[in-house]
Amino acid sequence: MKVNLRKLAIFVTLVAVLLLGMLVLAFSYIDIGLPDLVSGQEQPIAVPDLSEIPESVVADARTMAVELYGDYQDKCDEYVNQLLTAYVEVKGQDFVVIFNPGGWGTKILENSPGWTEICQGITQELDGLGYSTLMLDYRRTTRSLRGINKELVELFAVYPSKAKSLARRVEFLTRNVPDLKIIVAGESIGTVISDTVMNGLQDNPRVYSIQTGPPFWHKQMAQARTLVLNTNGRVPDAFSQGDLPSMLITSLKALVGIPLTEDEEVGRIFYFIRAPGHDYNWQYPDVYSKISDFIKQNFSFNENMASK
Repeated sequence: MKVNLRKLAIFVTLVAVLLLGMLVLAFSYIDIGLPDLVSGQEQPIAVPDLSEIPESVVADARTMAVELYGDYQDKCDEYVNQLLTAYVEVKGQDFVVIFNPGGWGTKILENSPGWTEICQGITQELDGLGYSTLMLDYRRTTRSLRGINKELVELFAVYPSKAKSLARRVEFLTRNVPDLKIIVAGESIGTVISDTVMNGLQDNPRVYSIQTGPPFWHKQMAQARTLVLNTNGRVPDAFSQGDLPSMLITSLKALVGIPLTEDEEVGRIFYFIRAPGHDYNWQYPDVYSKISDFIKQNFSFNENMASK
């Protein structure tokens, strides 16, 4: 019995040391996110021509970078470049939709088929109301073990640094681009960062959010100017509802090669975990109608006049 207790103590100690090491590694790694314009492929951030940008905007970007990253000069410079690049791209737009992907946060919009169609639908709806729209990705995680470790720690801490970084980008754009409205979109786990950003920007009337399939453990914080879909109208979302038995059974069926239904096949979490109903597409009547109604209620000319 003494030997068993001793082995257990050693095991617990090793696990504790491992977890502590992961935490130290995660918090010592500064990951500022990689926002890219949706262009069909991943590409590095282009350095903008500062001569085209007002000095006040450049100064604002630099001040914000120092507030977030302090003495990390390389991170400050990268963040400034990202802010100014975004500014150049969005300054002629009426709307910007910033997409937060699910999973580990490494995907771009074109790799999220459901939300690719949803964004196309949002663009069509806003175009019908006379607005121009630009889509941006917020790839918040680098493709590395260290980046994924940081993402895991941030997720369970409700994104203290990544949400702040994105919220400051949104603040920067709405402050420097008159009349610009921003929709912070989120898919699956990406809804957590979207909700956290909205909670911090409740006093900014030009920021909105559309979210699909939030995880069952996350308690929604932001209510104003936010649409949250936790069902596609076809099958209850097992991931949003916390239906763990359904997720387990479906995942095991896929693992052993048992044929899945269409709704079981398309619902995925982290590639290998299946969640029936965790699938949102513009073609689904409930998804289309709720998002369309949200856009019309908030952005149609008649509604805007009625609110004044």
